[in-house]
Amino acid sequence: MNDIDVSVETWYVEKESDPATQRYVFAYTITITNQSQNTSQLMSRHWLVTDGEGDSQEVDGPGVVGKQPTLAPGESFRYTSAAILETAVGTMQGHYEFQAHHGDLFRVPIEPFILAMPNAVH
Repeated sequence: MNDIDVSVETWYVEKESDPATQRYVFAYTITITNQSQNTSQLMSRHWLVTDGEGDSQEVDGPGVVGKQPTLAPGESFRYTSAAILETAVGTMQGHYEFQAHHGDLFRVPIEPFILAMPNAVH
């Protein structure tokens, strides 16, 4: 098994949000750590972003933030990005596709995480 750990931190970006026009901006920082014995490269990402009304959009693309980092055993890569929703609460989930040094492609699931304006979820 390819042991890649993904941890997520999220926060509401009040200064870029405008609830009056249903614009809620959320930032997230993701740390990807290679806990395996093999070097692997992050090739692509797939996100499913769902707002509080249940409306979803899918986002696919090469790498993350314009990069396709190669992680040796024990190395981490950290990046920050953002999502814009029309509701004060939503979720994101998806997967990264990696290529192991020997050529095999594999997926690393990203469990659902919550995007929420402070005090929007009780």
